[in-house]
Amino acid sequence: MNVQDCTLYHGGLKGAETVFGENAEKYGVQEIVFTFEGHRLNRDKNAVTLTEDDLLRGDISMELASRMMNRTYYETEKIRRVLQTIFHMVNKGHQVFVVGTILEDNSVKGGTGWAVELAKLFNRPLHVYDQARRHWFTWKEGAWKEDTPRICYNTFVGSGTRYLSDDGIAAINQLFVESFGT
Repeated sequence: MNVQDCTLYHGGLKGAETVFGENAEKYGVQEIVFTFEGHRLNRDKNAVTLTEDDLLRGDISMELASRMMNRTYYETEKIRRVLQTIFHMVNKGHQVFVVGTILEDNSVKGGTGWAVELAKLFNRPLHVYDQARRHWFTWKEGAWKEDTPRICYNTFVGSGTRYLSDDGIAAINQLFVESFGT
C-alpha cells in the first residue's frame, strides 16, 4: 500500500481526531475533515463543509441512534449534525479506528460510539483503542478481541475522545509507525 494513496477522514475535533490528523500530515496521508456550518474545529486542514443536502443523506432518527447506542440522545440540532457528519466519515472511510472506552454492552462511550455503531452496521473493519484497558481491540464475530491493528486500506477513519490520555496518543502514533514505518 502506497501512503500517498491513503486518505484519512475525521471531524477535526480536539483530542483523538487532531492526533490522527497530525500523524496523517507527518506521514503524507491525505486528510479530509468533515464539518458543518458553524461548527468549531480544532484542526481544519482540507475541511469539507457539508451542505444541508449532504447532512440529510446522513440523517437518522434520534430514537434509533439512542436505541443502537443504549443511551438517550435528545433532539438537538447540534447533536443531529454531529451524527450526520460521522455518517459521512464512516461512509467514505473503509477501515475505522477509534480511541475511547468500550462499555460492558459492547458500545463505545460518548458520541464516538456512533462511528463504532455505523462501522458495525456497514461491516467495516473496526478497531478501538480502549484507554482504560490500554489496548487495541478489533470487532470480530460479534465481540471485541485484543489485537494490534494496522492501516490496511486506502481510506480510513480516525475518531475518538476529546479527552485523550498519553497512552491514547502513543497508541495512535504507534499505529502510524507500524502501518507506514518511521
